[in-house]
Amino acid sequence: MRRAGIIPGRQTRTDMPHFSSDSATWQAIFLAVAVHLAAVVPSAMGAEEVVIRSGPERAQLIELFTSEGCSSCPPAERWLGELRKDPRLWKSIVPVAFHVDYWDGLGWKDRLARPEWTARQRAYSAAWGTASVYTPGFVVDGREWRGWFERGALPTGKARAGTLEARAAGDSVTVRFEPEGKLANASAHAAWLSLEVVSDVRSGENSGRSLRHDFAALSHGVEKLTAAGDGAWSAQLRLPRPAKNAGALAVWIESGGVPLQAAGGWVAKDAASK
Repeated sequence: MRRAGIIPGRQTRTDMPHFSSDSATWQAIFLAVAVHLAAVVPSAMGAEEVVIRSGPERAQLIELFTSEGCSSCPPAERWLGELRKDPRLWKSIVPVAFHVDYWDGLGWKDRLARPEWTARQRAYSAAWGTASVYTPGFVVDGREWRGWFERGALPTGKARAGTLEARAAGDSVTVRFEPEGKLANASAHAAWLSLEVVSDVRSGENSGRSLRHDFAALSHGVEKLTAAGDGAWSAQLRLPRPAKNAGALAVWIESGGVPLQAAGGWVAKDAASK
């Protein structure tokens, strides 16, 4: 515990084949072009819609505050990464790693760190009545969890929280939440998460090490929930999918700064096997 692209160039072809002008040949050419366009248009239109849903029982949001500059953090990140193959993943646990920036001035600048991740950790500490922050730091459903340091099991809880659904398409994530009870002062959060991002650290405490990051937040959005009129609550977040490394999407609901329900899922169909 520690406190504290390459852009392809255009190629000119000089060896293009010569075609005759008979109708059969041109029909074959048009057919080939049509098939090619049918294959490339879906990808040109952008990624497919990502849809994730929770069950009515509460899924735990597991947050890890970490840094590439902290030599105590790689074991915690490896533990978090091993959740990829945990059968509870996305059903009852949703992991997110937030890279903080207060290590950046101590020998190595973490490319995944954001000031807002540090602000989130400090807000938790303030809510707990403490002034210090540290890495690696675990938070489960808004509560500090030190069990990882003693190889303890995650706290359990099966309370019903309500059904959460999110649809990500284009630059936005649409969230709908049907709570079990009354809801007040609530907000919807969404984060695109990394899968198999590797950093070769060249200075600082982890100098010479190759660090792998799974479930690391690449971007995060938040929006206030509004009543949908049918007992549900909804929000639309502007959160473009990162061009690289987005392997999963995590969504959660907070009330008064405390997570109430969470959901998540892989973006790519084969992501779980990596």
